[in-house]
Amino acid sequence: MSDEQLQAKTPEFRKRLEKGETLDDLLPEAFATAREGAKRVLGLYPFRVQIIGGIALHYGNIAEMMTGEGKTLTATLPVYLNALTGKGVHVVTVNEYLSSRDESEMGQLYKWLGLTVGLNLNSMSADEKRDAYNCDVTYSTNSELGFDYLRDNMVVYKDQMVQRPLNYAIIDEVDSILIDEARTPLIISGQAEQANSEYIRADRFVKTLTEDKSDDDADDDEDHGDYKIDWPTKTINLTNQGIKKACEHFGLKNLYDIDNQVLVHHIDQALRANYIMLKDIDYVVQNGEVMIVDSFTGRVMEGRRYSDGLHQAIEAKEGVKIQEESKTQATITYQNFFRMYKKLAGMTGTAKTEEEEFREIYNMEVITIPTNRPIARKDLPDILYPTLDSKFEAVVKEIKERHAKGQPVLVGTVAIESSERLSKMLDQAGIPHAVLNAKNHAKEAEIIMNAGQRGAVTIATNMAGRGTDIKLGPGVKELGGLAVIGTERHESRRIDNQLRGRSGRQGDPGVTRFYLSLEDDLMKRFGGDRVKLFLDRISDNDDDKVIESRMITKQVESAQKRVEGNNYDTRKQTLQYDDVMRTQREIIYGERMQVISEEKH
Repeated sequence: MSDEQLQAKTPEFRKRLEKGETLDDLLPEAFATAREGAKRVLGLYPFRVQIIGGIALHYGNIAEMMTGEGKTLTATLPVYLNALTGKGVHVVTVNEYLSSRDESEMGQLYKWLGLTVGLNLNSMSADEKRDAYNCDVTYSTNSELGFDYLRDNMVVYKDQMVQRPLNYAIIDEVDSILIDEARTPLIISGQAEQANSEYIRADRFVKTLTEDKSDDDADDDEDHGDYKIDWPTKTINLTNQGIKKACEHFGLKNLYDIDNQVLVHHIDQALRANYIMLKDIDYVVQNGEVMIVDSFTGRVMEGRRYSDGLHQAIEAKEGVKIQEESKTQATITYQNFFRMYKKLAGMTGTAKTEEEEFREIYNMEVITIPTNRPIARKDLPDILYPTLDSKFEAVVKEIKERHAKGQPVLVGTVAIESSERLSKMLDQAGIPHAVLNAKNHAKEAEIIMNAGQRGAVTIATNMAGRGTDIKLGPGVKELGGLAVIGTERHESRRIDNQLRGRSGRQGDPGVTRFYLSLEDDLMKRFGGDRVKLFLDRISDNDDDKVIESRMITKQVESAQKRVEGNNYDTRKQTLQYDDVMRTQREIIYGERMQVISEEKH
């Protein structure tokens, strides 16, 4: 077929839809048209496995495809098919860099096939957003879609609204958006009045306290400090001794008297801020502001603030300007927002571990799509060290050995703190390297693209450029491909798999291994005494003892399953709270719509 004949297919399909044919009837021809178009416009020809992925997406399921298997191209097939209806297809990505990149690359194909393509960015005016939403295909981030929905339901006139009814969305990195981010609802807030001095008073008092580190099982009834932390649940409480101190400090008879509720709340938040929330792990201080770090992606979350006065308590702790507390005007969870779409689909490299949640909450099946070429990557068993120091020394030693022969190394860290520590150690060892963490994700794509070149050493927090491929440089395959070293297990197995999947794309060789220590956060919270005993049995307090064993890997995975269970419960609760609100929200928003849609009489 000539280009003109192929381009004429789009209006032909649209006519057939009008005459009553369904999208399913058109699927084989429309997919073939998009596939041939991709070959002519982008020079890329979707493999058969990508067609299978496209079909899974069209039926509203999740296509689990390994990193480097071309998810972005796979999505073009169902996007083209569903955009033929003219009701709008939203392609959702985790950040604006990816939205812009995919819109400019894949947008060429849709435009060539006669569809309109829009890009929705945070910085746009309402008119620009409206134009983007009126296109057949719209690229946007998840948060922008949610906030536009909330803002649309706060407008006074119907023509101020920007979105059309929600028709079909394909979510890239679906696990990150529908699961990791589902614990935090989207909130539009206004100012509330409150006294900053309360935060400072509570903060000063809390800083004078000492921790009770005694065992709960100890027989004596005495307190050995003023507050106690329960790490597995991350809760913190005053002991009787601490309560006594508070009464003396604030001159009160009974701290828990109903008149002192506000003070007790401030003290609780100050305790959390000072002893549970850690600087450079949970948050960073930039230009005199406290910014939240997303524990799943390692990114700074712009404009997000902790609620219930916790953010103000952290500001008091860090001695920066305390900002006004806010009052919620509109809120929705990602779960309920995305469940409003007529059809929802998603793709990611890692979803199987959360299969049950996708089925229960979103009614989506996870379909594992086979890889185009067999996987040639070696995943070595975990190695466990007694202390953080001995672990990091071992990591540096392995990097040195691999770097000496020119093999590229990607090192994944869970927190910003550990990536900076490792960077210092590599400087001392004289190994050139690039660091990628929440503090500089502007250069992210560029750093990730170079991570597969000969002799490259890259340290990244676990977000490590989701959606950016690491292509191997010349001569790297012969050296064994990309080596991925994890310096700690994340509390979610998916994030570990995501890091592993950076290596061995498209059947390339590669090797991955995780280094753990008994002082890691996950081990401290859930590792249990079995592992400690196991270590003690092996040798007599020699600091360099090390275990490489499948048992450790199993132990860690069971700890991860427990944390995942806890997190699932948190999300379920967030959703149940929001479900009560949802019914109310839908009624109120429905009535609002009716009011602003009425024609003037």
